Amino acid sequence: MALRETTHSRVTKMGADSPRQTDEVHQHSGWLIPVVVFVVTAGLSALFLLYYLVPAPTSFIEEHPAPTSHATPVSLAVGGLKFTIPADYVVYRSARTGGRRKELALITTFPDFRGYNQAESQTFASNASDSPVIYILVREEQVNLSEQERLERIYLGYVTDARGKPGPFDLTQYTFRDDTGYRGEDLFVGHMDASLVVMRCVRFSLNVPSPSCLRDKPLGKDVALSYRFKRANLGSWREIGHGVDALMRRFVSRTH
Repeated sequence: MALRETTHSRVTKMGADSPRQTDEVHQHSGWLIPVVVFVVTAGLSALFLLYYLVPAPTSFIEEHPAPTSHATPVSLAVGGLKFTIPADYVVYRSARTGGRRKELALITTFPDFRGYNQAESQTFASNASDSPVIYILVREEQVNLSEQERLERIYLGYVTDARGKPGPFDLTQYTFRDDTGYRGEDLFVGHMDASLVVMRCVRFSLNVPSPSCLRDKPLGKDVALSYRFKRANLGSWREIGHGVDALMRRFVSRTH
């Protein structure tokens, strides 16, 4: 009899404890799941913010122009082209270590196309509307359109009149529409020897008192060349074009 009572008592206790244990499990589940969801959501949000809002490492060490007066030859390569360039033409210090580059920034002046000179640092640093400084960029370019292709396939679709009109300095002038990404610019097209020359020039305005012109052209297979000069010097576009071409012929290595 005592054994039966003891067994009954144990069963009764077990039966009495089970609801409490079940309640505890349910109570833990009730607050545990929201906490897990919160932690996971917070973690994903933090990763999102880090990925999209924190600057890339290169932005902390962005290199600034640091031209030099030294004319030591530097061996460089962009795409399939190799160059030997005096250091005084190379804008960035890191590029003067030589080697392969995705792009190469150079600097020169019109009309003598010399390199940087510390004695004339103010001239090179000037942003005057008639500054003689010319900025050159050589870069890798997979979609390397000719100037004719760039004119027909891109620019003419954004001008007010695809026929153009007679412009200054033996150029044909086009006006970009204000509803395009080229608003505030004019397009000038001319011929230099047998080559078409296409230049985009920012218009003079109160906001842009020292506008520039930009020409973009192929230099070699998968290598493009662009150069920028002040719009006030547009009358010398042929001389500037010839001078830049002569520089690049001088810089391109004959052993590549």
